[in-house]
Amino acid sequence: MALLAFVIVPRLPFRRAQEPPPAPARAPQAVAALGTLVPAGDVRLLATPVTQFGASPRIAALFVEEGQRVERGQVLARFDSAPGQMAARELLRTRIANLRRRLQIQRRELARYRQLTQAGAIAADELDRREQDTLELQGQVEEAVAELARVETDVVQTVLRAPIAGTVLRIHARVGERAGDDGILEMGASDRMEAEIEVYESDIDRVQLGQRVTLTSENGGFAGTLSGVVSRVSPQVRQREVLSTDPVEDADARIVEVRVRLEPEDAEKVSAYAGLKVIARFEP
Repeated sequence: MALLAFVIVPRLPFRRAQEPPPAPARAPQAVAALGTLVPAGDVRLLATPVTQFGASPRIAALFVEEGQRVERGQVLARFDSAPGQMAARELLRTRIANLRRRLQIQRRELARYRQLTQAGAIAADELDRREQDTLELQGQVEEAVAELARVETDVVQTVLRAPIAGTVLRIHARVGERAGDDGILEMGASDRMEAEIEVYESDIDRVQLGQRVTLTSENGGFAGTLSGVVSRVSPQVRQREVLSTDPVEDADARIVEVRVRLEPEDAEKVSAYAGLKVIARFEP
């Protein structure tokens, strides 16, 4: 008869594996980005005129620099088309003067032939021919006057004048160059400064309207800091334009343009600093 043996194992209390404590919440990170000071309000892009042949002239002289304040009507640039257009204007003026002298003589002759025709001294056909010659000469005068009006317009367009009083924000073409799609320069109509900041697309989710921003000058253009708030976030992603002084920075990085409205007293401090590079810190 087999014997059965039982071993009683004591029951140990169940211990649950300890879970790691939750990681502390990370504080929101501030966003820093580069930008420039720009006038608030109307911005004009000034282009070169197009000649009658469909070409754009080269810039012969440029009289302004970025950040310069200009008045309405002030000459900003002169084009290399000026000498040719001015010569064409003088040539037409001389031609018109000659034609008018000829027309004056022709009219005196016509009046004399009318008297001779009435007296029966010459045939009526000769009078008709003289009248026709006078009409043709009158037509030449009118055509030359119309051509002069067109050339006068071209002469006016040999210089670029400021359409408004404002500040030169950016120059896109220099002496000897033909302006491209960006025109010659950009002008801002206001002295009240804002900041145009280029925020990396990877950081834009931490930027929102009304967010507080502090600005410092990257190169010491002004002392201390400026304060403002985010007033606009562009819906478009584009390539950056404001480059850092760090040579390893990625010039091809994609950014979103953010507008910062400065506090009135700070905007007054930098009213003459359009185009000045700034470093923006968006408070979390």
